Amino acid sequence: MSTTEPAVSGGAPPDPNTPSYLSHKQILVVLGGLMAGMFLAALDQSIVGTALPQIVSEFNSLDKLSWVVTAYLLTSTASTPLWGKISDLYGRRPLFIAAIVTFLAGSVLAALAQNIEMLIGFRAVQGLGAGGLMSLAFATIGDVIPPRERGKYMGYFGAVFGLSSVAGPLLGGLLTDGPGWRWIFWINLPIGLVALGIVAAVLKLPHVKRSHKIDYLGAAVVTAAVTTLLLAVSWSGPDNGWGSATTVGLLVAAVVLAVAFVFVELRVSEPIIPMDLFKGRIFSGYAGFAFLLGFAMFGALIFLPLYLQAVKDLSPTRSGLALLPMIVGIFSASIPSGQLMSKTGRYKIYPIISAVLVGGAMVLLSTLSMSTPYWQLAIYMFVMGSGLGLSMQITVTAAQNSVPRQHMGTATSTMTFFRSMGGAIGTAVYGAVLTSRLTDHLGDIVPNTAQNMVGMLAKAANSVQALHALKEPMKGWALQGLVEAMGDVFLVSLPFLAIALVIAIITPEQRLAGRDDAPKDGEEPNLEASAAAAMH
Repeated sequence: MSTTEPAVSGGAPPDPNTPSYLSHKQILVVLGGLMAGMFLAALDQSIVGTALPQIVSEFNSLDKLSWVVTAYLLTSTASTPLWGKISDLYGRRPLFIAAIVTFLAGSVLAALAQNIEMLIGFRAVQGLGAGGLMSLAFATIGDVIPPRERGKYMGYFGAVFGLSSVAGPLLGGLLTDGPGWRWIFWINLPIGLVALGIVAAVLKLPHVKRSHKIDYLGAAVVTAAVTTLLLAVSWSGPDNGWGSATTVGLLVAAVVLAVAFVFVELRVSEPIIPMDLFKGRIFSGYAGFAFLLGFAMFGALIFLPLYLQAVKDLSPTRSGLALLPMIVGIFSASIPSGQLMSKTGRYKIYPIISAVLVGGAMVLLSTLSMSTPYWQLAIYMFVMGSGLGLSMQITVTAAQNSVPRQHMGTATSTMTFFRSMGGAIGTAVYGAVLTSRLTDHLGDIVPNTAQNMVGMLAKAANSVQALHALKEPMKGWALQGLVEAMGDVFLVSLPFLAIALVIAIITPEQRLAGRDDAPKDGEEPNLEASAAAAMH
């Protein structure tokens, strides 16, 4: 592998759409660094939740607890399209290194935080780095592996997400119970340094320098739009009520800023998210699909651990291990589907089956009761995992295949952005449904002579520890109400998954390009790419 970027001098400049794919051995080396970076970002989404009770105890700050999660979510989501666009202009390697360094700096500072305000601020720094880690890893994969061959490597990517889903709660529990919650941040250092070393040593991709102008106005407007929306759904709505003046004001501001962002992007020469990308039916279709699947997926990932810990009385560590059937489902679906996609160059059927399986899993999960045996839940989780495994990376590959290579980073980060936004909004919607339906169910469950306890029981359901501290029969009432409310939450996802299914059916398919593919005489050109390429 070349260790220097080729100089561009004299003659016609290289075409930024010309592939520079790596060999299989080179790809495996590069993947080591990329997966370590992806693992950092994915692990941090699940490891912190286990430590939150200890953090609250040390800082005595229950009222600001949600901000530890919200700060990370805000910066990671808002920065995602910026990382992708800037990497298209300056190259993946320096930006990926910058993302790792930013994330590690945030981790060290978070581990040293002396109060909750410092921790919230440093979590925001972590999120800023995480926004680049995930999107730039996928964009780099798009640079070095032909679309037709990406399926062969999907198992590795699925392994990263699966391992982080299990290792997060497991490591979080072990570290919090052992050396203390600060070690959930210190653990990032060795992983991050390995990723940094591999990326700095081997990720030397040719990058064609071209004239550019940074869209500072677009960057500011999209950041403001995402921030106001996430503040509304993650903070003001749950804390102040969805009809409060603050929540409504934030939601209106988010809509106004989103519209303003579109107008800005239509008028600048180097937009952060080129609007012409959405003229392609494949890209726009799978962006919508990613949003809806993220909406549905995060609900399951949040409420299944709650069910296992609150209703089945499992420790955080054991509840993490209990999610293994979902991870097995992801592997068992992503690896064969990736191999078949590489063999045939076709992918359309997999998102369709994915939407059906995830919808079926949601219906099954809605039937959970206090006495549901674990083997039954394991089957439901396996079905859910299989559905996720059939689409998580395939839709990204399809979107990458439909745009010109010079917009690979932008397209990839935009897909990640839509999935993250779906997850953030879905989590807030599910939380609101759970709170509302819990009160309704408790009103039906609690005897008339004890109706004055409904509010107290609903509040206790916000904490696993508070639920388990209740005495019978109050504990039984609260747990029964929680289970029934969870059933309603899972059913809420069905209309969104139905829309995702329709999108998967109507989105056209474009044969995946191979290593040496180019349009031949008489062959239909890449219309999706041609439309997007007309931007410049």
